[in-house]
Formats: sequence, structure tokens, C-alpha cells
Amino acid sequence: MIPNKIATIFIGVFLTLGAVYLSILSWNAVKAHNYIGISPKESHSISITGEGKVTGVPDVAKIQLGYSVEKKTVAEAQKENTAKMNAMIDKLKKDFKVDAKDIKTINYYISPQYDWSNNGKQTLRGYLVSQDLSVKVREMDGVSRILDAAGSIGLNQIGNLSFEIDNPEKLKEEARAKALEQAKAKASALSDIVGVKLGKIISFSESSTDGQPMPLYALDKAVSGMGGGATAAVEAGSNEITVFATVQYEIL
Repeated sequence: MIPNKIATIFIGVFLTLGAVYLSILSWNAVKAHNYIGISPKESHSISITGEGKVTGVPDVAKIQLGYSVEKKTVAEAQKENTAKMNAMIDKLKKDFKVDAKDIKTINYYISPQYDWSNNGKQTLRGYLVSQDLSVKVREMDGVSRILDAAGSIGLNQIGNLSFEIDNPEKLKEEARAKALEQAKAKASALSDIVGVKLGKIISFSESSTDGQPMPLYALDKAVSGMGGGATAAVEAGSNEITVFATVQYEIL
């Protein structure tokens, strides 16, 4: 008899607990239904953008040097083009100590050239061979002399001169620190005005610009340095790196 009573009690307790569990599930379902379409509660925050600027002097110059020639045959055009470009490469390495890794061929093409008659008929005139080098110059004092040497050798495609900071990350770090400092100061001032306290940083994002300066030229004589005996004096100027930091603070 006693075992039967114990079993009956156990079953009763089990059914009671089951009923309670089902009631809780039903209540949670009702609560969840009441919150459908309602977004989670968001903490109040303030978003501030700071700006940091750092000026640096470029330490690398990039120059594009090339030669284009037209001859009756491809072989003739290639021969003259190769002679000019090899002379320039040899001078860059020996006279200006430009490392081989800083000299790169960026363009080489051969193109047939035609003459057109009045009746629309084309006649093969010859072949154009063109080659361009991209040269990175690390000795800034040699830039103007390289330009003059290119003119003396007879290269006829010289341009795309630009100045860069070889490793701008250190300057960007300085600009970033200034931007964050300004953002913090602006957020602190605003929180004092509206009478709230700043909490932790919720999010952070940044963007940056590193302006390329326009090269400045000055000629020693009235003629250009393209084989005319005058050397173009080139000034690199300066680069301004700007970082914009947007910081979102929690408001307590």
C-alpha cells in the first residue's frame, strides 16, 4: 500500500511542476507577443568628430620617363628605343645610385602606323615603339639632375612627377591622436553644456587624406632642361596628412 501512495504522490508532484512550467512558457509567450515590433532599448549617446593635421616633408619622388620612336621596321624602332632606354637606366643606376627595385617598366608597346589616302585606302608607313619607366628617387637632390639627364639623352616622354612620404603611418598616428584629443574635448564641452556625463566609447571610425603637393619648378636659364643645358630646380614642398575621427560616447 505504501509504495502505491508514494507513486501517487510522485505523480502528483510531477504533474504540478509540469503545469507550473507550462504556465511560465505561456506567460513568456504572451510577453514576447506584446513586444513584437518594438526595438530593444538603446542607450543614449553622443557622436563627435575631431580633426587632426600633421605636416610632413616628402622624402620620395616618382618620375615617369619614356621614349617613343617611329621607324620603317619594328627592328629599327626597337633598336633605337632600347638604346635610349638602356642609356637612361644605366645612368640612373651608375650616376644617381637608383636601386634596381626602384626602376620598373610600366609600358611597352609596338603599334603599326598608317597613312590614309583621300579614297580611304591605308598604307603602312612604319611602326611605333614606345616604352615608359616608373622611377622612384630617394635622393631628393637628384630629381632635377635626373630630369636634365633624361632631356640630354633624348627621351621624349617625361612627366607624372609626384612627391610622397615613403612611410606615412607614423604621421597618421600623430594626426589620429590629435583628432581623438579634439573629439574628446568637444564631447566634454558639449556634455557640460547640456548637463550630462560621458560614459565609455561605444564606437569609433576614421578617414584620412594625405594631399599630394604640386611640384614647384624654377629654371636656371630661359630655356628648358630638355637637352637645352639648363637644369630644372624642383622643390618638393610639403604634404599635409589629415585624419577625421568620429567617436560615439555613451551618455550616463
